Amino acid sequence: MSMSGWFSAQVVHAGRLPLFCFFVAFVAGFLSIRLSVRMIRAGVRWWFGNVTAGAVHVHHMVFGVVLMAIGGIAGLAAPAGSLDWHAAAAAGFGLGLALVLDEFALILHLRDVYWANEGRLSVDAVFVAVGVTALLLIGVSPIGVRNVADYHHMPGGAAASATLVLVVVVLFVLAGITLLKGKGWTAIIGIVLPVALVVGAIRLARPGSPWARWRYMKQPAKLAKAAGREQRLTLPAIRAKNRLQDLLAGRPEGQPELAQAAKLSQAVQLAQGLQAIQALQDEAAHAPATADVRPGELSDDPTTSAAWLGLRARSRPGQQR
Repeated sequence: MSMSGWFSAQVVHAGRLPLFCFFVAFVAGFLSIRLSVRMIRAGVRWWFGNVTAGAVHVHHMVFGVVLMAIGGIAGLAAPAGSLDWHAAAAAGFGLGLALVLDEFALILHLRDVYWANEGRLSVDAVFVAVGVTALLLIGVSPIGVRNVADYHHMPGGAAASATLVLVVVVLFVLAGITLLKGKGWTAIIGIVLPVALVVGAIRLARPGSPWARWRYMKQPAKLAKAAGREQRLTLPAIRAKNRLQDLLAGRPEGQPELAQAAKLSQAVQLAQGLQAIQALQDEAAHAPATADVRPGELSDDPTTSAAWLGLRARSRPGQQR
């Protein structure tokens, strides 16, 4: 099948022309705005500069919001059978969304982090939107559901519908656990490949994730294992992703790799400290009552326990410094 034949069959006749126009406008808008900001950053004289209103710098997400509003309203107001109108509205919406997501990190942090390490989040958001839209464009259905109405016409339609609802609920729960474990990309892949959600929910959380903070503080062995896995497997993948992002969107200021390494080092030190505290607590629980280590002297607070650990080491009789 030729490219034009595939486009006609898979896009136009399948009713995906608005989605295609949205996708093209979104990608073109992101690449164009990144080219513009990189030219401004490089100080190219013949390139136009930032848009200002008096002393106020007008961020391009403002224009994105306006375009999204125009595209959304036009899409709602367009005649039901007018594919061209819907396609044009989708293109305007896609262009506006590109401008907004390109400054997503600024919206999240409520400060200008565009060229800071935190600004990488904007590029991550754009990559997610491009990936999900591309999958929908080629016909991939989220969690394998193409048409819910089909389940009502199957033999035992009520049972089939109930099964569908149960499966969707379970998958959303798994997606939530996967996100809490700090595995955003795994959760996104799970939208079209549900087994990824099962894997993400079962495997260890990333050391800086909410799940690790809630569940691993009293399980230092798990925290240490998660930190080791982060260093061996996750960090190389993140570095490769960052290099691709820097190629397309520009490198952040400073040394973001050092910041990532420092965070991982903190997680490793925390795991080691918690393991030492747990070992002392176990020692105290099994020591005789007359020993210098008594049960209950070590608190669950790592700071208090660590301070007591230092006092105990200095007070042992016969110990040479």
